[in-house]
Amino acid sequence: MAQYTDGCGFDLVFDTVGNDNLQNAFKAVKLNGTVISTVSLSQQDLTLLHAKGLTLHLVYMLIPLLTGSDRPYHGQILSKIANLVDEGQIRPLIDDRVFPLTEVAAAHTYLESGKAMGKIVLTS
Repeated sequence: MAQYTDGCGFDLVFDTVGNDNLQNAFKAVKLNGTVISTVSLSQQDLTLLHAKGLTLHLVYMLIPLLTGSDRPYHGQILSKIANLVDEGQIRPLIDDRVFPLTEVAAAHTYLESGKAMGKIVLTS
């Protein structure tokens, strides 16, 4: 994280993993930064959240699908995110190491080791 942010932390961390990874998001975001998570079905220690003055947004994207409400609004959110990606304002953090699909177990072990910086790429 330090090499990507000059040691300051990210402005915003978007977590799609949840559980223990949410604590990693709290560590990776800068002071007064924002963490957004789509997975909040866990118990969390919010100490870092308070100590760093963070904002936490929990978004359960399945609610429109399950209830039939606010679907157009969530479609607008996804369109806005897609535009930000297209403009290069949102970029995924991808680890330098790439694994062939035949080594998926090794990729998973590497990810669980905590050595990976971002997402792991599998190729066919």
